[in-house]
Amino acid sequence: MTTSTESLKQKIENAVQQLVREHLVALEAAASAAVHEGFRRATRPTTTSSRGSGSAPRRRSPSRRRPREEMAQLEERLYAAICAHPGETMTVLAPAVGLPARELGRPATLLRRSGRVRSVGERQYTRYFPMGE
Repeated sequence: MTTSTESLKQKIENAVQQLVREHLVALEAAASAAVHEGFRRATRPTTTSSRGSGSAPRRRSPSRRRPREEMAQLEERLYAAICAHPGETMTVLAPAVGLPARELGRPATLLRRSGRVRSVGERQYTRYFPMGE
C-alpha cells in the first residue's frame, strides 16, 4: 500500500510542477508582451491627432493680469457664493462662481484681507465663512 501512496504522491508532485512551469511560461509571455508594447508606444511618433480633439480646458495666459474691474466682479461673485454656502471649500464654491478653484485664490485672499471673509483650515481643506458687512 505504501507503494501506491508514494506513486500517487509522485503523480501529484509532478502535476503541480507541470502547472507551475506552465504558469511561469504564461507570465513570461505576458511580461514580454507588455514590455514590447511599452517600447512600441514610446517609439511611436506623436502627432496632434493622437493627442485628442482638444477637449482639454484652455488655460489663461500666466502673463495676463486681470483688470481691477474684473477682479472686483470676481470678488463679489465669490462673496455671494460664500454667503450662499458658508463653511464650504473652494472646490464646492468654484462651480457657483463659474471658474476653476485654482483661479479663485487671489479673489479669496483679497476678501480675507478686507475682512469680509474668514477662512479656517489649510490648503484644500480651507473652509470659507462670511463675516457680514
